[in-house]
Amino acid sequence: MSDSTKSIAQKVHDARAPLNKISMHAELVTLIIENQLPTDKALEALKKIISACQECSQLLQDIAENN
Repeated sequence: MSDSTKSIAQKVHDARAPLNKISMHAELVTLIIENQLPTDKALEALKKIISACQECSQLLQDIAENN
């Protein structure tokens, strides 16, 4: 495997972390809404989703600029 391929594979791996955060927090928001729990918990989870989306977007931008 070439260094370039390894670099891309590492970046793809790195992008999965924020995607996993997005999925996990989206599921949490669903549970909060379904169980009518306090909205502050949902808002906190939504902020984390937004942050993870921005992180993933930056990682993808880095990939686009460096390849």
